[in-house]
Amino acid sequence: MSAPDYLFDRVTQEIRQQMDGILALTTRLASPLSASDARACVQAVAVAAETVRRITASSSDIRAALSDNLVLTPGPVALRDLVDRLDDRWRQRLAHSGVTLMVSYDGPPEGAAMLDADRTLQVFDGFLAHALSSVQRGTVEAMLRVKEADDGVILEGRVRSASSAARTDFEVDVREVEAMFGLEAALGFMLGRHILRRLGGRARTLHNPGQGETLSFAFRADQPPDRPAEVVGTDRAAHILVVDDNATNRMVAETLCSMFGCTTEPAEDGEEAVAAAATGRFDLILMDIRMPRMDGVAATRRIRSLPEPVGRTPIIALTANADAEETAAYLSAGMNGVVEKPMKPDQLLQVVRETLALGRDGAVAAA
Repeated sequence: MSAPDYLFDRVTQEIRQQMDGILALTTRLASPLSASDARACVQAVAVAAETVRRITASSSDIRAALSDNLVLTPGPVALRDLVDRLDDRWRQRLAHSGVTLMVSYDGPPEGAAMLDADRTLQVFDGFLAHALSSVQRGTVEAMLRVKEADDGVILEGRVRSASSAARTDFEVDVREVEAMFGLEAALGFMLGRHILRRLGGRARTLHNPGQGETLSFAFRADQPPDRPAEVVGTDRAAHILVVDDNATNRMVAETLCSMFGCTTEPAEDGEEAVAAAATGRFDLILMDIRMPRMDGVAATRRIRSLPEPVGRTPIIALTANADAEETAAYLSAGMNGVVEKPMKPDQLLQVVRETLALGRDGAVAAA
């Protein structure tokens, strides 16, 4: 049985087991209980439900990764804080294992990068699970090394194990990881390797002097914008309407806008966008193209038909289809610019700046 099939079977078994426990607890809650016993049952139900939520989320992520549909949500991350989070989560797991974890950071004191923090931690989880699968006692070292580059930041993670039984092929059996740290760690182990590939990263093994190995991975990340206030250009922050039927995409756009010193409001489809735009509250609209009820092109045409100045509100298309023909169609419909998904901070910042500048100069024309 392949590793993914094994884990998916185990997820099914775990969900069944947790649900059996929840049913037993709810049956008990239906009978007369003391207040303390009732609280204990409710707490146990909450723990079981949260366990099911986490493992199903990880399972869904692995399925998405296997089909190249895994979504990353980058945002500005303080890299020292990221290392602290890694230390906290693994110290709890290793509290009674006989293994000591030493975590360190090597980089600028105020170093930051545009990352999906949770996904990056999952990459580290995978490498730590790999190293720890061959360590019964002793010390494992984890380090995040950060190097600034002209085109961003290079992040290198290292996990060092002194175990003579350490593996060098990155092919630890997920069953071994599960046996040591449980199903959630095994899911994280598999997911971490897929995330690293999604980040365009690479992994390698360095042999330590004496015995053991150092597992290393590296990938590039963007730096957060240095001057977010440049997109405002007035005596107040720009207020932006973010239109997208996908909650994750809205969150990414809202996060990036907040980095640029802007405030936002969400809309989930074209009809909501038209209604929101009609209020006249917005300096700019970020408009997804493919949405239910009313798509982005139809919504743009409706907004352009509204009385001025609302009908002249700048609109930027957010789309995975940004070839020359599609871009021309969006501009013809009355949009003022196009940003390709997945959004890159520097690209979005540039288009937002340019579009707001056009709007202030009165150069936005209705279609």
